Amino acid sequence: MDRSPSAAPGAPVRCGVPEHGRVPKYYAVKTRVSALLDELGEGGALPTERDLAERYGVARETVRQALRDLLLEGRLRRKGRGTVVAGPKLEQPLSLASYTEGVRRQGRRPGRTLVGLERFGCPQALAAEVGAAPGDPVWHLERVLLADDERVGLESTYVAVARAPRLDADFDPDSSFYAYLRDRVGAVFGDADERIETVLATPREALLIGTPPALPMLLLHRASRDARGRPLERVRTLYRGDRFSFTTRLG
Repeated sequence: MDRSPSAAPGAPVRCGVPEHGRVPKYYAVKTRVSALLDELGEGGALPTERDLAERYGVARETVRQALRDLLLEGRLRRKGRGTVVAGPKLEQPLSLASYTEGVRRQGRRPGRTLVGLERFGCPQALAAEVGAAPGDPVWHLERVLLADDERVGLESTYVAVARAPRLDADFDPDSSFYAYLRDRVGAVFGDADERIETVLATPREALLIGTPPALPMLLLHRASRDARGRPLERVRTLYRGDRFSFTTRLG
């Protein structure tokens, strides 16, 4: 039996065909639609479910399951009442760089929409990560992340008020918070602990990002420290799983 990998690096081994050789009908359709997407190119309009069902000689539900997979994988996106071929995923580096810098590197226009900026007493669970005592004032900055005006994520940043006392007065919510800390506060970033997991958005988060609740999300937790090793900020960022991938260099 041929067990050689497919030609494209990173593609499933043997194109995802099980060892017993029986391929689910929806997967066979998905493979053919995927090839069609390559022909159409980014922004190309996909034929209707009815047209695809007739083209491949299958039921519409089989086509619907194949398209559902391609939507979740980020190969397709909804546009009005139709479906079009999506562009490549945004690659966000796992480094002490801001979202703004990562998106600009790929020729996209970053942006953020302010959801809210509030000040509250620091809870015990957050105190060590922001370098504050329980009950000390802490800022919570929440923003929707944009790439070329497309909503792609939701970011929550926590920082002690003592670190950025004028955050509510002299920070532009559409700008990089890292640049603000560096240029206006004088903070020098040292290192950070980062953790990534797969989650589903809450109904509120899905509404803010503009995605269905069933769409998988990549949740990034980051606790940053300054050059002297003191806690600086705590960030919780939710990225659309169909629009993002993460990269890093190992040494």
